Amino acid sequence: MGDSRARGAVSALFAAAGAARAVYDGVRRTSPGGTALWERRNHSGRVVQLCAGPAVTVGTALAVACAPALPARTRAAGVLAVLAAGACGAYDDVVGRGDGRRGFRAHLDALRSGEVTTGTIKLFGIGAAGLVAGALLKERPADKVLAGAAIAGTAHAVNLLDVRPGRAAKAVLAVAVPGLLRGGAAGVVSAATMGATAAVLGEDLGERTMLGDCGAHALGAGLGVAVAAAGGRTRLVLHATAVAAAAAVGEAAGDGAVWRELAVLRAWDTLGRRPEPAGVFSRGATPVRPGVVKRP
Repeated sequence: MGDSRARGAVSALFAAAGAARAVYDGVRRTSPGGTALWERRNHSGRVVQLCAGPAVTVGTALAVACAPALPARTRAAGVLAVLAAGACGAYDDVVGRGDGRRGFRAHLDALRSGEVTTGTIKLFGIGAAGLVAGALLKERPADKVLAGAAIAGTAHAVNLLDVRPGRAAKAVLAVAVPGLLRGGAAGVVSAATMGATAAVLGEDLGERTMLGDCGAHALGAGLGVAVAAAGGRTRLVLHATAVAAAAAVGEAAGDGAVWRELAVLRAWDTLGRRPEPAGVFSRGATPVRPGVVKRP
């Protein structure tokens, strides 16, 4: 069984990479719905495309769906969580572009004021999908809830990192390594997220594409499923606590000076990236108006 799972992980990694690359190239070439739907200006004003989001979503889900070594319930949980998170993120990418709100607090504040934002829909949609996936993975009610919190929380945490080229993708690759080394079902799902991420990493770092909410949430959900599949209650509590703390710190710090002032974070963040234009740090991605953009 161990050899079968190891082969399954290798197969999932390459299947995810191949599928993600095929989807990325197809979307980039055809731009369904028109180029304006897919183009954004990033933090530095460069034009990037959202092709990576659908690519990693489909790549991860397809690899998990086709992995022969996975138990049926883990397979179903992985496909459901990744596709639901990717779909909710894509809805926010398209309908909520230019909204400017980030994090739980901003969307919940809007909800208390009677406004249902796309982020609110995403929050509850991914949360519900996480709970259903958690129920598929675990037997006891408390464990089902913890697994759901781990899946949804990881999706949110990865999305908070997607404000600079490659930042979220590099984090996904780093976090997936322990799951891959652990093996079993967690190793297969971790391998799928790694393969899909690796397929678009070069384009993300080169500022030709970005994960967007679609890709970041999908990859985070995949990582959450891997953790939930491997973890007992103690591991789930620790992971859910760590994710909640990371999200709170991320929302408070945003993309602030900590990323420049701490040498370790600065070195990690700039690894493989193009140099920043002078004076650029706090701007986020914005929609591109058709007909007025020259590609870099």
